[in-house]
Amino acid sequence: QVQLVESGGGLVQAGGSLRLSCSASGRIFSINVMGWYRQAPGKQRELVASITNGGYTNYADSVKGRFTISRDNAKNTVYLQMNSLKPEDTGVYRCEAHTGALQYRGQGTQVTVSS
Repeated sequence: QVQLVESGGGLVQAGGSLRLSCSASGRIFSINVMGWYRQAPGKQRELVASITNGGYTNYADSVKGRFTISRDNAKNTVYLQMNSLKPEDTGVYRCEAHTGALQYRGQGTQVTVSS
């Protein structure tokens, strides 16, 4: 089992910044990819950014150049730095860990960007 706990969401004005954190515990050695997904009301869940054990990163086109995903292996934590936020970035952001066979999700954290 892997447990994920997110933090760092909140309300911010357009153009502002937030940093989300996702702390992992449990069978973390089995994780090979971690990512951030978001879901806005009435919209499908979408991948925002992911990072592999080797440090390879992937971003949704809509956040490239504005968001940065990183990881601190010593703290078993993945971060999502979000800059130049837009109202369309509003949604529930969830951290996910993939082990190849299983996927684990955190409880989510709300990000609201006001115009």
